[in-house]
Amino acid sequence: MRNETRGTVELTLAMVLSGTLGVFVVESGASPFVVVFFRCLFGALALAAYSLARGFFTGHGLTPRKFGLAALGGALIVFNWVFLFEAYEATSISLATVVYHTQPFFLVLFGALVLRERIAAAKVGWLVVAFAGLVLVSGVRPGDTASLAGLGYALAAAVLYALSTLVTKRITGVRPHLVALVQVTTGIPLLLPFADFGEVSGLGAGWGWLAGLGLIHTGVMYVLMYAAYQKLPTAKIAVLAFTYPAVAMLVDWLVYGHHIGLVQALGVPLIVLASLKVTLGRAAAPAPRTAAHAPAAASPAATRSA
Repeated sequence: MRNETRGTVELTLAMVLSGTLGVFVVESGASPFVVVFFRCLFGALALAAYSLARGFFTGHGLTPRKFGLAALGGALIVFNWVFLFEAYEATSISLATVVYHTQPFFLVLFGALVLRERIAAAKVGWLVVAFAGLVLVSGVRPGDTASLAGLGYALAAAVLYALSTLVTKRITGVRPHLVALVQVTTGIPLLLPFADFGEVSGLGAGWGWLAGLGLIHTGVMYVLMYAAYQKLPTAKIAVLAFTYPAVAMLVDWLVYGHHIGLVQALGVPLIVLASLKVTLGRAAAPAPRTAAHAPAAASPAATRSA
């Protein structure tokens, strides 16, 4: 199998796994803080075991500064997951996932505000297109407070993801698996004050779903993504990333019978097209020196993950 073909298969599998994330969260029966805590715990064990087996801890390249940046990115990613999982509860997996994929636009905006990057007129136009798509896909009516809350949670998750990407892009010379390990490990003590562990005694089969989130959606999925990133051009990565929301919407319909309406469906291609244009536009621009390993290191789950 050719290297790029293998990478395509690996990333497609990773994105398909991402698309099933919402079902694992909902079926666990736990609150978002508890879900994220155990995702971090099981995910850290999986990534540590893989990194140890591959010898990644030898010559790891982590300095106090890089470790601090990874921990800061981890804090942002952890609460990004909390908001995303809150969005699943408040609205639907489909709506939350589509809104969550406004991440590239926040990254562009923060790049302009924080890094003083110039926003081309074309990107401003695509941001307007994405906003129009967001308005359509939200389908929120003035009195629909639950959907409004879900929309807000998903947007908050997208903002935190974009911020974590800006932070993680500054980490160079460290394997992305180790950056991810620091990030999920950071979430364990960080979430202790917020998680209500009294509810786990009655989870029963929910433990299997929680373990799956850590071992499959954090361990296996990250390994597949990072392996694929080394073999694929950024343009193909950007395109394949949209396998995630497509699968999430399909799974949400098959498992829970949730589907978006006709008007909402009109907004989906607007967000997808605008996101692709913005992402590919960034890929075509010269990358700063600090962006080494950025595609791999900057992806939490989801990468996009979710």
